[in-house]
Amino acid sequence: AAISGAGLGPARPARRALPASPSQLPCSNFVFLSGITYLDHAGSALFPESLLKAFTDDLRDNVYGNPHSQNISSRLTHDTIEHVRYRILQHFHTSAEDYTVIFTSGCTAALKLVAEAFPWIPEGTKQPSSRFCYLTDSHTSVVGMRGITSSMNVLSVPVKPKEMLLSEKNTLPPEEQNCTTPHLFSYPAQSNFSGTKYPLSWIHDIKSGKLCPTEIPGKWFVLLDAASYVSTSPLDLGVHQADFIPISFYKIFGFPTGLGALLVSNRIAPFLRKSYFGGGTAAAYLAGEDFYFPQKSIAERFEDGTVSFLDIIALKHGFDVLERLTGGMENIKQHTFALAHYTYTVLSTLKYANGAPVVRIYCDTDFSSPDVQGPIINFNILDENGEVIGFSQVDKMASLYNIHLRTGCFCNTGACQMHLGISNEDIRRNLQAGHVCGDDVDVIDGRPTGSVRISFGYMSTFEDAQSFLKFIIATRFSKSDTAVPFQSSVTKLPTESVKSPVQDDYSSCNNANKLAPRMHILDRDLWDSSPAAVKTVKWQPQGTETESIRAAVSETAVPTWRRGGKPITVTNIYLYPIKSCSAFEVAEWPVGNQGLLYDRNWMVVNQNGVCITQKQEPRLCLINPSIDLKQNIMIIQAEENPGKEAVICESKVCSHRVKTYDCGERIAGWLSTFLGRSCRLIRQSSDIKSNKHQKNAKGLTPATSISLSLVNEAQYLLINVASISHLKDHISARLEEPLEIQELIPRFRANLVISAPESFEEEEWAEISVGSLRFQVVGPCSRCQIICIDQQSGERNKEFLQSLSAARGRKVSVILQSSRIARSGECFASLGHATMVVLQRTGPAAF
Repeated sequence: AAISGAGLGPARPARRALPASPSQLPCSNFVFLSGITYLDHAGSALFPESLLKAFTDDLRDNVYGNPHSQNISSRLTHDTIEHVRYRILQHFHTSAEDYTVIFTSGCTAALKLVAEAFPWIPEGTKQPSSRFCYLTDSHTSVVGMRGITSSMNVLSVPVKPKEMLLSEKNTLPPEEQNCTTPHLFSYPAQSNFSGTKYPLSWIHDIKSGKLCPTEIPGKWFVLLDAASYVSTSPLDLGVHQADFIPISFYKIFGFPTGLGALLVSNRIAPFLRKSYFGGGTAAAYLAGEDFYFPQKSIAERFEDGTVSFLDIIALKHGFDVLERLTGGMENIKQHTFALAHYTYTVLSTLKYANGAPVVRIYCDTDFSSPDVQGPIINFNILDENGEVIGFSQVDKMASLYNIHLRTGCFCNTGACQMHLGISNEDIRRNLQAGHVCGDDVDVIDGRPTGSVRISFGYMSTFEDAQSFLKFIIATRFSKSDTAVPFQSSVTKLPTESVKSPVQDDYSSCNNANKLAPRMHILDRDLWDSSPAAVKTVKWQPQGTETESIRAAVSETAVPTWRRGGKPITVTNIYLYPIKSCSAFEVAEWPVGNQGLLYDRNWMVVNQNGVCITQKQEPRLCLINPSIDLKQNIMIIQAEENPGKEAVICESKVCSHRVKTYDCGERIAGWLSTFLGRSCRLIRQSSDIKSNKHQKNAKGLTPATSISLSLVNEAQYLLINVASISHLKDHISARLEEPLEIQELIPRFRANLVISAPESFEEEEWAEISVGSLRFQVVGPCSRCQIICIDQQSGERNKEFLQSLSAARGRKVSVILQSSRIARSGECFASLGHATMVVLQRTGPAAF
């Protein structure tokens, strides 16, 4: 079957496990997923609308009080919670005779509880000491338990999966099996990295002594990390009787978050230790002396304080809705595996024209059975030469197709090392180079630091798998790739380009309701809330800003001739007063202590105070701010009215917290009307300095501390016209249509546009000067999805980032920070008048 809009391979085998009634299909409960391909179910399930409705209806119909009280509403809460405990045990095919449910804030909190409460015997006692063993393919939260055991003088022993499979050799002789020293072995029922399902039979084999992780005598208990497994597979604790089973409910239902449980075998529960006691855990205690007697119930002993009772009540509806929509966990298991198996089969057979594989899949199975493999596929994309394309680059490309996936090492360093061949020394060296968990440093010295993961849930559809595969094909093959043979029933790739799942139609932008032609932000006291301030939002330049505005421009640069007599000149200067809005081009401009004066001092935020950029709202590029330095006025042209008073608030820019001023209701209304969504305009507080520090190309933090405005990485962004011209030719060839250089330059949103003799030579510079101003080159800038947005129309074209990725690995421009400024308030002069001098370079040859 050809991969096309009509279908990828055979028709929809993955739907068979779910109820046939259209009204019961999961998709009818997930209308908010329209146009979205959500493939991060291992990170979190999504909640159906019927779950929220059932829960909110329950809250409207009943009054739930604190369960520690004795009134009618409190007794209702207590009884409902106990019913939910029963439902949880029933879901896992066990009962209160065998297990106790202890509610926690999540799986991590449950694991921490086990580490603190387990009856460890430390080193140095007269009897044999305990061991904490864990599979190296474990979540960070499991490995982190060793921090607690270490403080208790208990040794931790990591065990690799291959060693565990051979651990029958470690079976202890009968005379040593009578030792009662308690040991704990933890392993995941399903790897959150690769989806490998480890044998549940290990539970019985370890507890019976058939398997022994280490040759240490004692009694073994088993902690089964089931958080990933139970989201898509049934777990029968009547058969596989682990001693501790931590879970997080959002992995199953999507809602509520921040709620988990520890299922504890009643055989081990009486031996658990606890020193702290919170509200509700004490049967009696004295405040004046050390006397405490715990509650009789195991759950009450360990549930410190008031449990999250409304969230627990929501679980009841979660179980009801899950059963009604799917028919049970076995159906979910079969459905999700069918989708994963299909996707794996197609993905593993994709080849370039030269026969090289498109992806490298990290797995321990051949996806032949849902009993050994979960619905998780972990991989890296390769180019035609077999080089890994960084996961951060893949993530940015996927977002253009509205595909939600996950990248990195997924809080599982052990599995990441095992599958990617990353040594312990590599981890240490990467850390010294500045790479930490969760950042976007995806390739170091040509080797990947992480990978890409997709995962399916019960609400996933066959179309989701198709959309993902079409995304891979569209981004890895050009239009000229008419057919690439598979080693399976799929015989060829499409010749046509694949359309984005989300239609980005901004053609109506210019035909929107015409509001007032512009709005002004005038220079007056920011704190003025009098009636006279109703029509304006004002700012008062302070400190170095005032000096910068008054600074005279006196730039007489002497050209430095080099390479055939061609100088490097600054051709354009741009600033962006409002983050992600249109550029304001100037011929000369003052320099403040954060870069170009007023550059990215304002930003638009949503109703939750989160910054809105063109990634979420491309129409921001149609808002044109400009600043009149003489009148201290910012004019915003697009179509409407200004706002009122300012109040202090906080916001975040790219996860960095900054102090800001709110610019008032009327401007908020103007922006909300134009953009068609609730938003506000805020300004960065002038007395707050950012603590962000940018590493340079060598991975070293500059010695001087820098102050940033609302920029992402550094004070200035620089592009070279020669480099953009080189890229233009590459993109034009892929688009099969001509492009103008002036159409491309605004997409890079640079502060400084320069004309240098050779393309990409700027990547070798270490320090430059423009007139009397000196700048340190921090390094190349990783371009994001905004490059795909036409800054004149707001229209999106994914081909631009794809072409940039193919040509330059996504990095074209460089970022700068002030190295030395002779006097705050000096100005750039541009349009060929300011000659740039390269003071240092990192490349091997001198100019």
